[in-house]
Amino acid sequence: MSISAAQVKELREMTGAGMMDCKAALAETGGDMEAAVDWLRKKGIAKADKKSGRTAAEGLIGVAADKSSAVVVEVNSETDFVARNDAFQELVRDIASVALGTDGKVDSVAAAAYPSGGKSVADTIKDAIGTIGENMTLRRAAKLSVENGVVATYVHNAVAENLGKMGVLVAIETTGNAEAANAFGRQVAMHVAATNPLALTEAEVDPAAVAREKEIFSDQARQSGKPENIIEKMVEGRLRKYFEEVVLLKQAFVINPDLTVEKALAEAEKEIGAPAKIAGFVRFALGEGIEKETSDFAAEVAAAVKK
Repeated sequence: MSISAAQVKELREMTGAGMMDCKAALAETGGDMEAAVDWLRKKGIAKADKKSGRTAAEGLIGVAADKSSAVVVEVNSETDFVARNDAFQELVRDIASVALGTDGKVDSVAAAAYPSGGKSVADTIKDAIGTIGENMTLRRAAKLSVENGVVATYVHNAVAENLGKMGVLVAIETTGNAEAANAFGRQVAMHVAATNPLALTEAEVDPAAVAREKEIFSDQARQSGKPENIIEKMVEGRLRKYFEEVVLLKQAFVINPDLTVEKALAEAEKEIGAPAKIAGFVRFALGEGIEKETSDFAAEVAAAVKK
C-alpha cells in the first residue's frame, strides 16, 4: 500500500522521529499508526529522536593519530555526567579511531562503519541515545595529514587517554627526526590551546576581520586630532600588534615568551636536524559556539507550586 505524506507528518508529530524512519515504520506496519508508533519505540527511534531538540553542549573531544595524520572529533551530550560514563567515552574514542580512516569531514565520519555492531557511526550514536537516555551528536571533525613529518596532538582537561574538553592538532612538515618534531609539535599544540590563534599566517587571517580592526583603529586614531599621514602610521602599528596577537607564527611562544613561535621553530630545527614547517593546526574546544539553554530554577519551582 502507498503511504501518504499526511500519514508521515502525523507520525512525526506523534513521535518526533525522522521522516524516513516514519515512512519505514508505516510501510512495515501497513499504515497502522499505533503499530507504527510501537515499531519506532521498539527500535528506540522515537525515544532517541524525541530528545533531539534538547541542547547537547557537554560531551568530549577525542583525538587519534598515526605516523603521518591525526584527527579530532567533538561528540556532544546533554550533561557532563554522561561524559564521565565509560560507555560514552568508549563511543568517542572509537569514533575518533574511525575518523582516522576517513577524509575527516563530519559527514564521512558519520557514514563510516563503526568498529562493532555492523552499523554506521550515525546509527550507533542513535542507538546510544536510546540506551544512555539523553541526546548526543557528532558535531564536528577535522583531520590533518603530512607527507613527511608528524601531526602532534594535545588534549587539555583530559578525563581519559585522548579524551578531554579541548583537543589540538599541529602538523609539522619535515624530513628530520620524527620524535623531536613531535615533541616540538606538542609544545605548539599546548600553545594553541592557551592562545587560540585565528590563523597560522597573516595572509590567512579573515580579510573581514582585518578590515573591521582597521576601521576601529582608524576611528580611534582620528579622535587624537592628528593629521592623516600620522593616523595612517598609527593604524599600521596597531595592525602589526593585532597580527602579533592573533597569528600563530607571530605570537610570543608560551613555553618561552622571549621567542615568537616562528623563532622557536627555527630553534627547534637544531633538535629536529632538518628544516621544519608548521603546516597547519586545528583547535576544538568543547561546546564553543553552542548557545546553552538556561533556566531560572526558582521561577520553575514557583510556577510548579501555582499549578
